Amino acid sequence: MNIARSIELYARASALMPGGVNSPVRAFKSVGGTPLFIAKGTGSRVYDEDGNAYIDYCMSWGPLLLGHADDDVVRAIADAARDGTSFGTPNRREVEIAELVIARFPAVDKVRFVNSGTEAVMSAIRLARGFTGRDKVVKFDGCYHGHADSMLVAAGSGLATFGTPDSAGVTEGAAHDTIVVPFNDIDALRAVMQRDHHSIAAVIMEPVPCNYGLIPPRDGYLRAVRELCDRSGALLIFDEVITGLRLAPGGAQERFDVRPDITTLGKIIGGGLPVGAYGASTEIMAKVAPDGPVYQAGTLSGNPLAMAAGIATMKKIDALNAYDLLEEKGRRFDALVAPIADEYRGRALILRLGSIVCTYFTERTSIESVDQVRACDMKRFARYHAEMLRRGIYLAPSGYEVGFLATAHTDDDLADTAAAMRESLAAAFGS
Repeated sequence: MNIARSIELYARASALMPGGVNSPVRAFKSVGGTPLFIAKGTGSRVYDEDGNAYIDYCMSWGPLLLGHADDDVVRAIADAARDGTSFGTPNRREVEIAELVIARFPAVDKVRFVNSGTEAVMSAIRLARGFTGRDKVVKFDGCYHGHADSMLVAAGSGLATFGTPDSAGVTEGAAHDTIVVPFNDIDALRAVMQRDHHSIAAVIMEPVPCNYGLIPPRDGYLRAVRELCDRSGALLIFDEVITGLRLAPGGAQERFDVRPDITTLGKIIGGGLPVGAYGASTEIMAKVAPDGPVYQAGTLSGNPLAMAAGIATMKKIDALNAYDLLEEKGRRFDALVAPIADEYRGRALILRLGSIVCTYFTERTSIESVDQVRACDMKRFARYHAEMLRRGIYLAPSGYEVGFLATAHTDDDLADTAAAMRESLAAAFGS
């Protein structure tokens, strides 16, 4: 495969940007080789600067439910751009998308739009502290909540890729009020809540961790977390930056029937454009400025291009019955990979939850904890990743990341992917 143009661009980028990238995992450090510079995406495929085509399962790290450059979404962005790209004032599209978001998430009466998932989480934590008058926040090992200082404590995603539990530049003071407990271990959370219940403002969690591989919650676990928060007076924050709109119209909270107090959302509500949001009950959101004392602002918040893309995406999702379609594709994927999974049982594990998929190199037949993910063979994943690229399949360049199905993936795409998986696994295991 000729990637001369990507090699040239990466050399230039490395002299201009740290690691040659603007987000660490893109540098391919954990899988080796040269990061591919993508020139365009259409439907289920991306094309690099050398013209190579790949069936894409990264999907901009999840938000592209409809695939790349969906005609209706692109048209909405273009129409909005002709009216102006940024105003720094209220605009009608903010109102329209707020109505769509609130209709999907019963736990949200009011919503505030921001510019990223990190900003949404940062604001939600400040809101929880302002509402409760408490300082401490509980998070779970392996759940990633963006790069705000207080959340870079035993985090996942890119940090896990580099084997770093936290980040240089984060002070002890910033991390002091963050308590970390294991995911799926309700006894550990109960002990912390009993010990510090008077000082805990919030428990924040990915209801389904997707930044340290895919870790499904145990039966009843999310409801048990909800009950512990109710007893202690702490707010429960669901970080649905990945799972919101992805696992169901109302995200993981709908799929598992557990309501948080505060919900954070990311670029999926903007069709992949830079946007985030946090929302809660009218009572909690009354604390947000200008109605209340919790300050948060942003010049680009509610940007008309992102709002237009989000409106078009959500309307098309509804028109397509996208969740039924994605579940059907998921079942098709399961049927295709089942014989492969059986062949490599005890060496590789393929998991799917809704339209989220993940491949682990492990002897295990299930994954329930971060420690089990850490024990997986990431060197073998790197070999597998390279083999899949050679066969025209683009996966996230880290064994700690997940993949995503989109409505744009066709039956032929899935069949070609399964064939590539069989060949790539054989190559990765040297057989």
